[in-house]
Amino acid sequence: MNAPAESVRRLSNKKINIDRVFHALGDPTRRAIVEQLSQRPLSVSMLAKPLAITLAAVVQHLEILEKSGLVHTEKVGRVRTCQIQSDGLSVAEQWITDRRALWERRFDRLGELLAEPDEK
Repeated sequence: MNAPAESVRRLSNKKINIDRVFHALGDPTRRAIVEQLSQRPLSVSMLAKPLAITLAAVVQHLEILEKSGLVHTEKVGRVRTCQIQSDGLSVAEQWITDRRALWERRFDRLGELLAEPDEK
């Protein structure tokens, strides 16, 4: 099933689906991971410590974050290092900006209509 053109953006030669971004950010554990990674790159084991979940669960969350364009992981030897990726956040930011502009125009128009004197 193809997503509407509006919900898929191409950034850095990679398609980012806005639905996947919001799905990924809709989970509190994944938001906590993104928060941790916004400070610095971390290994999977370092990410798991404050979350009180298994490494396997962290890896599952990371897969969703990686598919959404929010996180990039790289394995060097036995250590998988994760870092924030701005592509997914940029797509979400643009989507929110577009909606904000639309609603601001609508509210401006409503204000104009309400400011018009009654013609009775």
